[in-house]
Amino acid sequence: MLDIKWIRENPQSLDEALAKRGVQPLSSQLIALDEKRREHVGKVQAAQERRNAASREIGKAMAEKDAVTAEKLKAEVGELKNFLAHAEDEERRLLKELSDALSSIPNIPLADVPVGKDENDNVELRRVGEKPVFAFQPKEHFELGEALGLMDFDRAAKLAGARFTVLKGPLARLERALGQFMLDLHTQEHGYTEVVPPLMVRDEAVYGTGQLPKFSEDLFRTTDGRWLIPTAEVPLTNLVADEIVDVKTLPHRYTALTPCFRSEAGSAGRDTRGMLRQHQFMKVEMVSITDAESSIAEHERMTACAEEVLKRLGLHFRTIVLCTGDMGFGAQKTYDIEVWLPGQNTYREISSCSVCGDFQGRRMNARYRPEGEKATRFVHTLNGSGVAVGRALIAVMENYQEEDGSIRIPDALQPYMGGLKRIEKAA
Repeated sequence: MLDIKWIRENPQSLDEALAKRGVQPLSSQLIALDEKRREHVGKVQAAQERRNAASREIGKAMAEKDAVTAEKLKAEVGELKNFLAHAEDEERRLLKELSDALSSIPNIPLADVPVGKDENDNVELRRVGEKPVFAFQPKEHFELGEALGLMDFDRAAKLAGARFTVLKGPLARLERALGQFMLDLHTQEHGYTEVVPPLMVRDEAVYGTGQLPKFSEDLFRTTDGRWLIPTAEVPLTNLVADEIVDVKTLPHRYTALTPCFRSEAGSAGRDTRGMLRQHQFMKVEMVSITDAESSIAEHERMTACAEEVLKRLGLHFRTIVLCTGDMGFGAQKTYDIEVWLPGQNTYREISSCSVCGDFQGRRMNARYRPEGEKATRFVHTLNGSGVAVGRALIAVMENYQEEDGSIRIPDALQPYMGGLKRIEKAA
């Protein structure tokens, strides 16, 4: 959420930033809502002051035995009390109206984010590794998995409908191995603390990270009003909600391996084959909570941590910076890491690392107090995939496939596979 005080002082800057995202100017509308609220607050304060003064005047009039004045003052106080009794509800309504408007506005891009309309305007920063060369036509992951008898979409559909997958045997173990490998890398070498968070959260948590109120259609909700997490970003970031964090403990770095649940609203017809776009998938998430001065450097660090996963797996990838029109709602700047999938002959996103500034901190009311200062500031937050486990499974299958349909196990994963070096179809 953006700061209304900043918007009042920088209306043109807000509208220019929103224009970069393809959003119409909103500063005048927001300032009008704020002025309406501030005007009402001013009336309330004036009424309170007048009520207090009139109450004192009543005492004075009665002491002077001026009954007429005392009665007039009592009538005035009665009217003021009646106004104030309803004024609190009106103030809450006006504040909610302003908060709702602010809640629907995306974050402001950093100055170095390329301006663009959609994914075609993203800018490639680097490529790492080499594309594998095959002496045969490489297959897509679902062709490999089904031929091995270890990836079953039909039975998954029977159990749960479309966009679910059943993995079996060594392919199921490979997915588990990937998650464990990533967790070990991030906790043992990258300084993240492993967390096992709730998979269901309250409205406040999903609001705090920006999925509510605007993106509720992308989520699954339980019958008792909780939300299934779309990513562990939600519970990990909200660990500091409504707290004043000791600045000496920053940065906080958290990681978690969790199932993620997404409705995939609006994705009809996209990636219907295979397990690229699922309602349920596994992901290792990274979250950092920092002070204002450290968040930009932390963004580069987090992206490097995600890239290291793919380097260790020997996968070719490229890193791009998203343009203003392709960034997520809460991001100031986002790096996407796209892994090479030879079966599709294209790059596909496997990690997205974003710096959000104080956008989420303000929504969560999560603060810190800089050393030597009395006032608090909102924390800065970052989140990134470290990486999407299901897509890493796809990448390993397609990049390490053999002509006979078997799949070699990358060296980094063999210790997690009990020394297994190849997945082959059972005899």
